[in-house]
Amino acid sequence: MISKRLVVCLDVKGGRVVKGVRFQDLRDLGDPGELAARYEREGADEIVFLDISASAEERAPLLEVARETAERLFIPLTLGGGMRRAEDVGQALRHGADKVSLNTSAVENPTVIRDSADRFGAQCVVVSIDAAREGPRWRVYTRGGRTPTDLEAVSWAERCASLGAGELLITSIDRDGVRTGYDLELTRAIADAVGVPVVASGGAGQAAHVVEALTEGKASAALVAGILHDGVTTVRALKEAMIDAGIPTRRTW
Repeated sequence: MISKRLVVCLDVKGGRVVKGVRFQDLRDLGDPGELAARYEREGADEIVFLDISASAEERAPLLEVARETAERLFIPLTLGGGMRRAEDVGQALRHGADKVSLNTSAVENPTVIRDSADRFGAQCVVVSIDAAREGPRWRVYTRGGRTPTDLEAVSWAERCASLGAGELLITSIDRDGVRTGYDLELTRAIADAVGVPVVASGGAGQAAHVVEALTEGKASAALVAGILHDGVTTVRALKEAMIDAGIPTRRTW
């Protein structure tokens, strides 16, 4: 049986890891390379490195910072932010990323998904979808959660998968940083609609939330950030809760 994954996210701005609430009020939390190496030692299955201001500032991602981080890791690293063309995806892969996350660029030019998958393989193409609830549905946002679009999250997820995305990273803007639990309905709706792995993001406050995302939410992986950065819990404690719940889990101790 395929193991479920615990993914640690490093939101990076200006070369430093930051964290806020609903994408606002960012706090400096430290050096990305040091934090990534620490979480790998604790048992994280993957690291996601998101340059959260690259798209809004219309610049390339912090490739050298990403390379320095990748050089310290043996677990997979996903890099996201500011990549607009398949050529940019190639640059990220050459700088040590195992996967690349596309968000704003995918919405503005969906062919970048297919172009990247055709050139480098669907397994390394992750489409990140930031969504906020509006009535019974969810609206997709771009540019670090700042800009609303006309896209509905579930239908957009289906299109991304059809274009070649090998994985979808689903962040609930409503839940981001508030620690009340993932938007299970959003994650489950997308997991039911697509045939690729779905990573739940936004809202983890305790181990029970991670377990819920991987069971009730039907996610293949749960992404966590603030509760680790602030010392609320540890990677090992979260994975022990996954094991206790009967979830197939990679054990590192």
